[in-house]
Amino acid sequence: MSTYIVLLGPPGAGKGTQAKILADTTKLAHISSGDLFRENIQNQTELGKQAKSYMDKGELVPDDLTIAMIRERISCAECNKGGAILDGFPRTPAQADALEKMLGEYGGQVNAVPYVTAAESILIERTGGRWLCRETGHVYHEKFSPPKQTGVCDIDGSELYQRDDDKKETVTKRIRVYFEQTMPLVEYYRQRGRLIEINGVQPVEQVTSELLEALKK
Repeated sequence: MSTYIVLLGPPGAGKGTQAKILADTTKLAHISSGDLFRENIQNQTELGKQAKSYMDKGELVPDDLTIAMIRERISCAECNKGGAILDGFPRTPAQADALEKMLGEYGGQVNAVPYVTAAESILIERTGGRWLCRETGHVYHEKFSPPKQTGVCDIDGSELYQRDDDKKETVTKRIRVYFEQTMPLVEYYRQRGRLIEINGVQPVEQVTSELLEALKK
């Protein structure tokens, strides 16, 4: 039977980083709903256009759009072979129920649900304040990796700009929407004995170590 791990955590908790590390370590496919959204938006698919209208406002993408993208990716041979790490999906009990039915079609199930946590103030500090180089996309952060000269890329001297979904007002809304809409999912998996809580404020290596140890159990 294929193994599926659902990795939970609000924006800025570091779950995306941990998902990639876990995928490399466990050799499971990494399915990121955020990556799927970006791919569809970049390719200007109909699903992508609809998803973008919600993401630009800092709102969660509706279930039917998200599930359609996830189903397409899960049906690939790589995921059917051994399973996958799901990053950013499901986000609601309704999505979790849809996922269980979907995985059942491929002989799989959700085996574990690590939940990477952090205080709201830390999440806002980590996630807000990101700036991008307009020319080539180099990434900066107001606090953690600021440019030498405000508003100018260190590498090519081009202008730095901030995407709407990286502005602190939008980030704050995204985080609060996440907690409001996703906490029922945390309880959903807690009641089923699959939730594993991990402190995301620790160094990346320590978070990884605790995740791998918890998954062994």
